[in-house]
Amino acid sequence: MTGSVTVIGGGSWGTTLANLLAEKGLSVRLWVRSNSLCELIREKRENPAYLKGVRLSDNILPTTSIKEALEDSPIVVCAVPSHGIRAIFTEASQYIRKDAIIVSTSKGIEEGTHLTCSAILKECLDRELHQRVVVLSGPSFAGEVSRGLPTAVCVAGIPEYTESIQRLFSTPSFRVYTNPDMTGVELGGALKNVVAIASGISDGLGLGNNARAALITRGLKEMVRLGVECGAEEKTFYGLSGMGDLVLTCTGELSRNRKVGLEIGKGKTLGEVLSGMKMVAEGVRTSRSVRELARVKGVDMPITEQVYNILYESKSPRDAVMELMTRRLKEE
Repeated sequence: MTGSVTVIGGGSWGTTLANLLAEKGLSVRLWVRSNSLCELIREKRENPAYLKGVRLSDNILPTTSIKEALEDSPIVVCAVPSHGIRAIFTEASQYIRKDAIIVSTSKGIEEGTHLTCSAILKECLDRELHQRVVVLSGPSFAGEVSRGLPTAVCVAGIPEYTESIQRLFSTPSFRVYTNPDMTGVELGGALKNVVAIASGISDGLGLGNNARAALITRGLKEMVRLGVECGAEEKTFYGLSGMGDLVLTCTGELSRNRKVGLEIGKGKTLGEVLSGMKMVAEGVRTSRSVRELARVKGVDMPITEQVYNILYESKSPRDAVMELMTRRLKEE
């Protein structure tokens, strides 16, 4: 491969992926928004704001210039929060090579449009790049990947491009599978964040392991229902980007979405929780957009509905649990 790889987004995941590729000997240009953070990465070889304690490869070249980051790059990785994609890539599109592969690693559903992250990218990019967009997703805490702990993810899209990205990102500790179902892979990564908030609320209320298991299982059912209605394959949700990411995010101590739910379950308001967080918990915004999408599609998603009510309608978490448990009895 000729040219540098570009990673757009200097958060924990963008920095981790940039470092993973740089440690393979590739030259990686990392675009970050903050001038001060850019200087820290350049001088200290560390991202203290989002990936503290991890030494970054000398092959990473941080920049705050979109043009400089993208110049003649054959691979562009999108690692910005879902709500920032449209603005950033509207500007960036003019600098992206027409034969580049675009790797979407963001997880969310845009509010108002109900678009997935790859669909937002396609609205920003020239038409000839649309088929060259792929999605990288799966159960992958940045802190563990950056320490070289074993991780498995998948990349979805057209095989010609997914196989190239599979080879590019795979290492002895980071295993990448291919999957043709981009819709399912992407929806799995977005929808599981809402269930993770529910799981955190349950844990914060002290409802026990039985309740958490029920939420994960029934939450997966909701993910499948909406996914299939949107054109995804059901089997995708039982793989890494569905069940795998769901279990990790609902149970892992590093899960930002679970943390939001946990603190709300303990009595804090959403505003209080978010004011104490530096990194984005995608499930907060996604719960609103998914609720809207489910209503448009006519899909029953009771857990998502209750998460929305707790976050945005100030509903008591205990009342929400009671409503879920006393719904009309039905077949599984």
